[in-house]
Amino acid sequence: MFKKIRIFVLLIVFATVLQQTFLDKADLTWKDNFYVAVYPVNADGSAEVASYIKTLTRDDFEPMAEYFAEEGARYNLGLRRPVEVQLGDVVNEVPPAPPIGGSVFSTMLWSLKFRWFAWNNSPDVPVKPDIRLYLLYHDPATTLALSHSTALNKGRIGRVNLFGNKSYAKQNLVITAHELLHTLTASDKYDLASTLPTYPDGFAQPDKSPLYPQDFAELMGGRIDVNETKAEIPKSLAQTLIGEKTAREIGWMK
Repeated sequence: MFKKIRIFVLLIVFATVLQQTFLDKADLTWKDNFYVAVYPVNADGSAEVASYIKTLTRDDFEPMAEYFAEEGARYNLGLRRPVEVQLGDVVNEVPPAPPIGGSVFSTMLWSLKFRWFAWNNSPDVPVKPDIRLYLLYHDPATTLALSHSTALNKGRIGRVNLFGNKSYAKQNLVITAHELLHTLTASDKYDLASTLPTYPDGFAQPDKSPLYPQDFAELMGGRIDVNETKAEIPKSLAQTLIGEKTAREIGWMK
């Protein structure tokens, strides 16, 4: 009986994934812009993070919308504002974390749980969002390093780990923009073991001579290459570019 139930669940999962994949690919024609809702979450329940979240306004996320407008113009996208960001209400529940080193089945099960979470934790915003990002803010005084953020293009939702302090605001936007592109089928372009960008697609300027140091980070590469063994985290979106492979993946280039 358990085996039959497991097979039934798997069939539902595959059917849902196939349907969502078709819908997601159809959207990437960029005939219209994408509306993004960002929902703050006090990930560690601290008073410091709660105070920081209260200071957030939509204007804090405007640089991200402007960034995508500028990058879209470089690729002659034809949309003045390809991405619009809306700040939603605080979500009091923490979305489920992905399994670490989990099986295909456990990862798929987590995906369904996350999408169910998003279904039940999407406070209304002025325009129905195409993308929902849950911004999990942590107190930098007690969290020394952030866990890996995750986003799904199936359902276009993201779980983004950030520091809840004004001094990290610009770097937070880099991480958020990176995860936003994951919801639009962009892939990571760095080595998971070393975190160094992979050449050439993870480099903002793969044709630069000399190659090092790079002046910018490719957004999905995540870091600015200093030399063959060292790369630095960009301080803001102004230090990043969207490379050609990423542009192709998200439908900005044919």
